[in-house]
Amino acid sequence: MKVFLAGIIQGSLEGSDMHAQDYREKLKKILHDRLPDLTLFDPCEHHPNSIDYDNEKARATFLHHLEIIEESDLVIAYLPSASMGTAIEMWRAYEFRVPIISISPLTTNWTIRLLSDRNFETIDDFQAFISENDIGKIYGPGAAVSRPMKENL
Repeated sequence: MKVFLAGIIQGSLEGSDMHAQDYREKLKKILHDRLPDLTLFDPCEHHPNSIDYDNEKARATFLHHLEIIEESDLVIAYLPSASMGTAIEMWRAYEFRVPIISISPLTTNWTIRLLSDRNFETIDDFQAFISENDIGKIYGPGAAVSRPMKENL
């Protein structure tokens, strides 16, 4: 099973400030404890200094990440507040019928409501779901996830 770990990096912060990224290790541990054979792609792990990339390298990196999403079995998006980059990643997943689990208190936000297959308000809620369910069977390769086609929206 291939999972793309999306989530807020800068959000609406100005300059080179970033949101805390400790959520990434928490989510990786939760997932690997339940699915040890999981292939997980974390953009920050592969590009820890991406905030300093010039426009050409940043564009190439971001577009490559969107291609990785297209080939993923699941996207997990952590959004304690809005993130334009994560919203685009979620849209790409939605377009390619890749299921999306979001973790966000923004329950009335349209991106969260309309693109996510499931939303959990906290990491603890997500962890409870993972410990009680086999997400490999629900979202893994070959799993049938019901999603309206774009023309039905």
